[in-house]
Amino acid sequence: MKTGTETRPTTAVEAAVQPKPNDSARHEPFRRRLPDERKAIVHHFSVGGHEGYLMVGLYDDGQPGEIFIRMAKAGSTIAGLMDSFGIAVSLGIQYGVPLSILCAKFSHTRFEPSGWTGVKEIGYAKSIMDYIARWLALKFLPPPTPSPTGAGAEATAPAPAHPSASGLGDAESDAPACKSCGAIMASSGAGYRCENCGSTSDDLQ
Repeated sequence: MKTGTETRPTTAVEAAVQPKPNDSARHEPFRRRLPDERKAIVHHFSVGGHEGYLMVGLYDDGQPGEIFIRMAKAGSTIAGLMDSFGIAVSLGIQYGVPLSILCAKFSHTRFEPSGWTGVKEIGYAKSIMDYIARWLALKFLPPPTPSPTGAGAEATAPAPAHPSASGLGDAESDAPACKSCGAIMASSGAGYRCENCGSTSDDLQ
């Protein structure tokens, strides 16, 4: 005997077009594009004699929304690499990746070309990518919070490092690699010196 509550089986076609339960919970990424007319900063740089221009497009609030990198020697491998790097960083910013994270990830990446920059706050750049990340941090990010001072800081502050017997400072994470032997150099006066083979930063120029 049939009743009025019977239901017919769902066909394969009907099952295929039914929305999935999780469809409404998906969030599409949002891209914050720059206006068609925007302000920009053009910065000339030189890393170890390799010159280029960094162009930063700005949102209305003055924060960067895109970067373009043009090397002086167009068509070179490094020019293509920097062009792709600029596109990747621009898309990251526009899709909401904080500039502080991008700068932290790309700062101190080491590959050639590297060298002195002529910018006092940066000094020696381990790569052009390293220079661009650190310059963006200097230009657009707040300065790092200074370490605590006073009586409370004395109990937690590490003991000062003693200079080595040769009179050179300890090797620093910001110091360049020796081009003669590859070891990390140590600060020595206004430059750097390799404690492994004795080369100085003057030899790198």
